[in-house]
Amino acid sequence: MDKVPITKEGFDKLKKELETVKNVFIPENIRDIEVARAHGDLSENAEYAAAKERQSYLHGKLQELENNLASCNIIALKDIPSDRVVFGCFVTIADSEGEEIKYQLVGPFESDINQNKISVTSPIGRALVGKSIDAEISVNTPGGTRNFQIIDISAE
Repeated sequence: MDKVPITKEGFDKLKKELETVKNVFIPENIRDIEVARAHGDLSENAEYAAAKERQSYLHGKLQELENNLASCNIIALKDIPSDRVVFGCFVTIADSEGEEIKYQLVGPFESDINQNKISVTSPIGRALVGKSIDAEISVNTPGGTRNFQIIDISAE
């Protein structure tokens, strides 16, 4: 199994999510099943069917989180070089219209485009890794090829 890079912060977030599923959501679901069972005939009990479906989802989520955590390789974000794009760094890029955006390169388990965190395994992430300031990259996207220039690289 390949190890997946992750920041300490991302690892802790996954662990917290696992604990929440284990210690909050699953026990709540067990209580929901017990309450639904008390309503009688299970063959026509929508509450029971929904609770059992949620139970299946939660156990799948639990297994997924455990597998993700087991495959993680925590990468320390100290002494990040600022001369080239590496895991954990922040990189500012500009598109052909001059619009700038700042991303942090993270692992696939913690990527979140709404927080400008992109995975090193994404098309843009792969194109950026190893490049330095002023480098130009081309990325194939569903909307066609896009060109970017690296404006800045930093640890924060």
